[in-house]
Amino acid sequence: MSENAGYPFSCIIPALHEAEGINACLARLFRHVSPAVCEVIVVDGDASGSTIRRIAHPTVVTLCAPRGRGAQMNVGAQRAQGECLIFLHADTTLPANAFARIQETLANSPCVAGAFTLRFDSPRRGFRVIETAAAWRFRLTRLPYGDQAMFMSRAYFRQIGGFAEIPLMEDLDLMRRIKRRGDRICILPDAVTTSARRWEQEGVLYCVLRTWILAVLFCAGVSPQTLARYYRVWRSGAHQGKEVSA
Repeated sequence: MSENAGYPFSCIIPALHEAEGINACLARLFRHVSPAVCEVIVVDGDASGSTIRRIAHPTVVTLCAPRGRGAQMNVGAQRAQGECLIFLHADTTLPANAFARIQETLANSPCVAGAFTLRFDSPRRGFRVIETAAAWRFRLTRLPYGDQAMFMSRAYFRQIGGFAEIPLMEDLDLMRRIKRRGDRICILPDAVTTSARRWEQEGVLYCVLRTWILAVLFCAGVSPQTLARYYRVWRSGAHQGKEVSA
């Protein structure tokens, strides 16, 4: 790590309406890393700061930004002092050895960016199928998603221009730009654990198909703005379906 970095790591957490769970998220993170080693930045997409007002940990940097993960993560990265940036969803938990593995990967491999293997916190067999499919998808496309806790050096992130500030697919867009440069992306065998709550609420198969369709359409050139309209309609339909079935 360079002597000019304020921290070895900065962990940037975009949040929206996560007031109930944000302190648990931070507690899980600080079980594995000291605040002296990893700067933690929570960027709230709610202009009223409903999530960051609930944060109890005194060392966490709190910011507000326009709603949208791309915009929120860019604001966090601009503020970050760490040499390595980790982009972590609020409902995702890093493995205990995450920081050592990230440091080793960026220092000793040709990869400029990476992410972790995906695991869900549900025992349902369907999620094991999704995890296997996600592993195979990366083998075929070399494109991880944001819920896999993407990481890269701060210098490289700035070099490629950060996230596109688009309504969705900002994670896939960034990884595609890295790939187009001919640079290498690594998926570590260590797994992050992400919440299955939304998938279970909206229907596992429904979420899988929606995610796959949106990704395919994005890669085919459909604009993120159009996809965002589809996404809102599909999410609304999923919740209405749950209300009817209930």
